[in-house]
Amino acid sequence: MQNVVLIIHLFLAVALIGIVLLQRSEGGGLGMGGGGGGGGVMSSRGAATALTKITWVLAIAFICTSIGLTILNAADTAGSSVLDQLAPTADGEATGADVLPPALDDGGSLLPVAE
Repeated sequence: MQNVVLIIHLFLAVALIGIVLLQRSEGGGLGMGGGGGGGGVMSSRGAATALTKITWVLAIAFICTSIGLTILNAADTAGSSVLDQLAPTADGEATGADVLPPALDDGGSLLPVAE
């Protein structure tokens, strides 16, 4: 389920980038607008409002999939810690004790000492 939502999320991200790049900026940019005149559906003003509405829909869908991915990930990792995922391997490489700083009762200081 998480993979499906992630793929939809990626498609929404690419579509959102494309729609934003198509919009007319103040300086022209990559916007696809013709000359002025008329109040038709595909006039520059009509295209701008259509692109704005599409942008809003894609942005809302993108935020919803972001929240959905967060909820799905939280449900998968409930009650676990990053250190719980570190298990000793057959060669004894990484254990939880290897990633922790030294304790103060080991006789050493945690501060660097100039020699």
